[in-house]
Amino acid sequence: MAKTAIEAKNLIKVYGSGPQRVEVLQGASFKIAAGEKVAIVGASGVGKTTLLHILGTLDRPDQGQVFHFGVDVFSLSDRELSRFRNQKLGFVFQFHHLLPEFNTLENTMLPALIAGKSVKEARKMAEEILERVGLSHRLNHRIGELSGGERQRVAIARALVLNPPVLLADEPTGNLDVKTAQEIVKLFLRINQTYATTLVVVTHNPELATQMDRVFGLSAGKIIELSKDEPWPWNKPSKE
Repeated sequence: MAKTAIEAKNLIKVYGSGPQRVEVLQGASFKIAAGEKVAIVGASGVGKTTLLHILGTLDRPDQGQVFHFGVDVFSLSDRELSRFRNQKLGFVFQFHHLLPEFNTLENTMLPALIAGKSVKEARKMAEEILERVGLSHRLNHRIGELSGGERQRVAIARALVLNPPVLLADEPTGNLDVKTAQEIVKLFLRINQTYATTLVVVTHNPELATQMDRVFGLSAGKIIELSKDEPWPWNKPSKE
């Protein structure tokens, strides 16, 4: 049986109070196996990004626990948690959050430098992963000189430069045209297959979601596992 990569236990997250109180998560619990690829889908505004940020330790639940390979991550000190996040988790966002004053290579090197690698070692690691995502010919280009798809590839390379066991992606194809989005989907699938990276993707893209091993739906603060072969509840046509 595959080892459990991520386990969420009874996650509760609330914003606001009184009439403005919104219960984004109401006891969400689930497990994701090591090497598994999972999509999280749901209507806009239900809290998918909040859930992903909690899984990635960028936000904390009001109640509940998150385990990564058996480690209760929110029991770690702030320093330990920062180190864990840097070395064990990769993040890809809809808006790539690359630094425009740096070139492709420099942006990709950053996590390795933060982890304490030498410039020489960080450069070597960045060059290797950029070659794997098809950008070895764009190493010295600044971010403003890259296409949208190339920028997202840089963001993916940056997320993978330390070879983290878990990759978390928030709407990674959201700002891309159809052709480029398809290329990014193929890249994610290749990453999962090549590195056995556990992949968790928040997406509105059915093509991406249905190519994952499982699809989780977030609705009314609860997580439910969905069939990839049936319309999702918020996408079903309304009855006249």
